[in-house]
Amino acid sequence: MSASPTAHENRLAGATSPYLLQHAHNPVAWWQWGPEALATAQRENKPILLSIGYAACHWCHVMAHESFEDEATAAVMNELFVNIKVDREERPDIDQIYMTALHVLGEQGGWPLTMFLTPKGEPVWGGTYFPRESRFGRPAFVDVLREVARLFNEEPDKIEQNRAALLRQLADKARPAGKVTIGLKELDGAAKQIGNAFDAVHGGLRGAPKFPQPSLLEFLWRAGIRTGDARFFETVEHTLTHMSEGGIYDHLGGGFSRYSVDEKWLVPHFEKMLYDNAQLLELLALAFQRSGNPLFARRARETFGWLEREMVTREGAFAASLDADSEGEEGKFYVWSLAEIETALGPDAADFALQYDVTSAGNFEGHNILNCLKHLPRSTESHAAEGANENAAFPDALRFFMLRGKLLEIREKRIRPGLDDKVLADWNGLMIAALVRAGIILNEPSWLALARRAFDFIAGSMTRGDRLGHSFRAVKLLLPGLGSDYAAMIRAALALYEATGESAFLDRTLAWQREFDTHYADPETGGYYLTADDAGDLVVRPHSTVDDAIPNLNAVAAGNLVRLAAFTGDHAWREKADRLIEGIMSANARNLFGHVSLLNALDLRLRAAEIVVTGTDDVLVQAALKLPYLDRIVLRAPSANALPASHPAQEKLKATQGSAVFVCVGETCSLPVTSPDEIAAAVAAMRPSS
Repeated sequence: MSASPTAHENRLAGATSPYLLQHAHNPVAWWQWGPEALATAQRENKPILLSIGYAACHWCHVMAHESFEDEATAAVMNELFVNIKVDREERPDIDQIYMTALHVLGEQGGWPLTMFLTPKGEPVWGGTYFPRESRFGRPAFVDVLREVARLFNEEPDKIEQNRAALLRQLADKARPAGKVTIGLKELDGAAKQIGNAFDAVHGGLRGAPKFPQPSLLEFLWRAGIRTGDARFFETVEHTLTHMSEGGIYDHLGGGFSRYSVDEKWLVPHFEKMLYDNAQLLELLALAFQRSGNPLFARRARETFGWLEREMVTREGAFAASLDADSEGEEGKFYVWSLAEIETALGPDAADFALQYDVTSAGNFEGHNILNCLKHLPRSTESHAAEGANENAAFPDALRFFMLRGKLLEIREKRIRPGLDDKVLADWNGLMIAALVRAGIILNEPSWLALARRAFDFIAGSMTRGDRLGHSFRAVKLLLPGLGSDYAAMIRAALALYEATGESAFLDRTLAWQREFDTHYADPETGGYYLTADDAGDLVVRPHSTVDDAIPNLNAVAAGNLVRLAAFTGDHAWREKADRLIEGIMSANARNLFGHVSLLNALDLRLRAAEIVVTGTDDVLVQAALKLPYLDRIVLRAPSANALPASHPAQEKLKATQGSAVFVCVGETCSLPVTSPDEIAAAVAAMRPSS
């Protein structure tokens, strides 16, 4: 039997999270979150110092190096606090509670999140990054530690005031207040407001830093479909073009970084997150489908190449993220000097440097981030034709492809950024659905195969019965899962069911939805909690409905319910979606822009076209699947018996011989369509206009 930990022993060595393991050798007496840590704080009557971050977080590394690796700072932490370290990706429920508390205090959020709690885990005060030494108006971390501990011991009334006020405001977040009505007109008005906030020069929302904001881009794209106003599409395409040519995109290895610190998309925060690339993959496919711009297809395929090469785990699922840092320096793996380019490419270096903005002075702290922004109008990346015609139209395209390949080979020999190889069910669900949807548009069946492999692992190895886990690493599964896991994996199952017609995917959807409703549903709002009803280690049950870097779980759930109603013919699912959307919108009428993903789900609810394909002609099925996935639902019905008795196309199928397509919007269905080329026109004719 191993010896029990000493009072000041670091307890992270047994963690599975790569982020926690990064801190396993700190002199800080770290605990993982759990009842034992809370019991220790209560027994010793010590406040809790809660530090939340993630493996790819640059400023988390900075604070760790300055303070958590420092013996003197650690001694103060160990003397005055019970110290708990949390990976926000492994426990987003904990992160949401205490990030909300920080916002209630009027502080700007971010990571590392540093919160001070009562011994029972109740939030009192906090911040983000604290420097080791006082500078730029920020107090030194040790001074903060001593003052919080002093207040806890000498002025407990102040602690109690903060604690009570924070808990009241956290509890008030979930209370519905009245009802709001939103329809097509309101969606169009909101889209115009958002479109007006976009940067006409560089794309994205005006100012810096610039985040990809996929949910906003999807919202504008839906407005384009809904209204026929090309300006909405052009705003999205303009943004995607600048992102695809900017430094936020990895021009050698593929994939997008988390965000750009400047307004031009030049200087990224170099971490790469699975969820960003999942959402952007879908948008790139949509943009290519409409515009035919080969840049979008190429970036989608290169992003898939990065995913397949660097992010697939040994189990066949997808890793969470790549770190921003290598060798202790942010971006070192990705940047170049002119001398390095000249050595690697010889006589081709001058042309490459001109194309990719490489100079002796550099464009980032004396180094160069590869980008095509400087020559955007004439970039071979933007204008080279797709496929076999590419080299004939632009002979330089193949040449630059080969030069980038040379540099990638050299870069692969550098010390790589850390890979957070835990498998998160919710982030994987987003990527699985993205691979299915984008793969259909771009005619890439291998993407569907990779998606199925990841899905099979999560459905097989990250479930216990019908209950999902959240995080898997080193043969350890974190249970129970989160509401976001169910929402995203149900979305993935529905995408696979629609693409393949295999009933096993629908069966899995229904099983997960039952568990979701049993353990996560909030009967007051019609929405869902982030945590299960039997997850008992939190001071309050988190119930945020606001979008984060990924769509809020309630928004994803609403879209799932709309699709589930179509696939099963059970109107109860649609009614459940209505209650969810109305409940959340009513409680958040003043913050609709924080709920853009739910507005996207509402657009689907109001305008979804059910495309029923009868007979055995797979050409019709594939043509239907080619339509933009945002607002179409494809049902395979070889005969009328395959449809629910209540489906509005039931009688039409009985009267039809051979293969045909019926487009149903609401309770009305079109006449039979027998040509693949006529399906899109039938959908447009059946939809309500804005």
